[in-house]
Amino acid sequence: MELRILRYFLAVAREENITRAASILHVTQPTLSRQLMQMEEELGVKLFHRGRHNILLTEEGMLLYRRAQEIINLAEKTEKELVHGAENISGEIAIGCGETQNMNPLCRMIADFRQQYPDVTFDIYTAIADDVKERLENGILDLGLLLEPVEISRYNFIRMPLKEKWHILLRKDSPLAEKESITPGDLSGVPLIVAKRLSVRNELENWFGRLVEHMNMAATCNLSHNNQAVMVENGIGAAIVMEFTCDSDALCIRPLKPEVISGCVLVWKKNQALSPAAAKFAAYVRKNLEIGPE
Repeated sequence: MELRILRYFLAVAREENITRAASILHVTQPTLSRQLMQMEEELGVKLFHRGRHNILLTEEGMLLYRRAQEIINLAEKTEKELVHGAENISGEIAIGCGETQNMNPLCRMIADFRQQYPDVTFDIYTAIADDVKERLENGILDLGLLLEPVEISRYNFIRMPLKEKWHILLRKDSPLAEKESITPGDLSGVPLIVAKRLSVRNELENWFGRLVEHMNMAATCNLSHNNQAVMVENGIGAAIVMEFTCDSDALCIRPLKPEVISGCVLVWKKNQALSPAAAKFAAYVRKNLEIGPE
C-alpha cells in the first residue's frame, strides 16, 4: 500500500466528500474514486459508506484511519531524520509527556538546547503513560517523560530531579478541607476520581492498605487537572492528583498522609537508534542533570 494512497484515503475521511478531497489533493474525482475502490479491493473490506452527499467511514475504515495516521506520521518523521545529517544538528524531536512538574526543568532545557541548535524543533505530545509508551514502541515518539511506577527494563532512562507528591483535590465545603493532610481512614467511603492507569490505581490501593475494601471509586480520568477540577466542583467526588497549583476559589488541595511520592523519568527505547538531534538532546539532559551512564 503506497503512502500516496494512504494520504488520499485520509483526505477523503477528513472531508467526508470526494469532490472536496479531490480538489485539495489536486487530482480528478474519477481518479480519486478509482484509487479508493482499488484500496478496498486490495484489503478485501469496505472502508466507506457512500451517500448522495457525503462519504463516511465504516468500522474497518475507522481502524485504517488510525493506523494510516500513525504510518504517515512515522514516514514523515523518518524522512526528516534522514534529510538532516548528524553534523548539522537539526530536525524534530518528538516527546510524549504526562502532567508533571518535571515539565518545568525539561522545558528550560529545551529552551537552552534551542539556543545552541536553533534548527531543532520539538513536538510535545501530552498523554497518559500507556499512550506514550505505545507511541514509543511504534517509533512515533523519540522520548517519553513518564511518572513512575513504570516498567523500566525496556528503556534507557534519565531520572528527573523533581519528586511528585500525591494530593487530594477537594471542594472547600467538604469536611475534609479543614484537615491539613488526608489519611486512608478519612477517605473511607468517599467517592474518588482516580487515574485510569492500572499501575497507579494499584499504588493507591496499597496506600489504603486494610481499608481498601472501603475505597469508593466513582470515576477514572486520564488527563487533565482542569477536567478533574470540573468533576470535583460538580460533586462527582474528590480527585487523587499530583501536586499542582489550584486556582479555583471553590476547591482546595491537601497532601496524603502517609506521603505517596512518585519519581519521574525521561525514557527512550533500548536497542533503537535515536535520531542525531534526539541523541544530542538526551545527552544534553543527562549532562545538565549530572547523571552518569545508566
